[in-house]
Amino acid sequence: VAQHPVSVLLTGETGTGKEVIAYLIHELSPYKEGLFVKINCAAIPEHLLESELFGYEKGAFTDASATKAGKIELAHKGTLFLDEIAEMSPEIQVKLLRVLQTREFERLGSNKTIKVDFRLIAATNRNIEQAIETKQFREDLFYRVNEFSIRLPALRERVDDIEELFHYFVDKCCHEMHLPVPVIDPLVYNILKEYNWAGNIRELENVVKRAIIIMEGKKRIECNDFLFLTAQ
Repeated sequence: VAQHPVSVLLTGETGTGKEVIAYLIHELSPYKEGLFVKINCAAIPEHLLESELFGYEKGAFTDASATKAGKIELAHKGTLFLDEIAEMSPEIQVKLLRVLQTREFERLGSNKTIKVDFRLIAATNRNIEQAIETKQFREDLFYRVNEFSIRLPALRERVDDIEELFHYFVDKCCHEMHLPVPVIDPLVYNILKEYNWAGNIRELENVVKRAIIIMEGKKRIECNDFLFLTAQ
């Protein structure tokens, strides 16, 4: 899908790596020469999200002391990644829908129309079809952002990947902490594969960091370094 100019919707639980996949799609696409512009729709208050997306002219509102380009404008010829898109208010959903339909918009406080060309990737950990039923998400916007969908499975659904991911995070963590890479007791993988991983890959990385700190000074990661995990 990366090679084709269609919108992509990534779904899956928190911590499954949706932003990683979004960036990979960007890097493999014709839009890779442009910017990968990301915004978390759940992390920004509604009254600020609009100005973050569309930008504003100087004097558009009280604190607008200078003109600022929004994320949509910055993503021109690149990729716009809207994380947690299901948290976007209905009012902003309408404005985003217009941009996706016409590929043009106006900054806040301006009548000048700006044309844009970008690849949209959206992500959500919510059941978006259910949000449509409860009128929290527009059905017409859903069809615009869901031209191609990819579901990222939970880590407990892909236990065969745990060993490789564990090795990757051990190497990464040891490099960041300036520690030698330890030998790993093969029995450790049995513990990891039996764990539920509610936080998915993000939780696995945190578990690796904690284990590396616990075993510091030793040359081998053993099952005893994961007692904190089996006690949960």
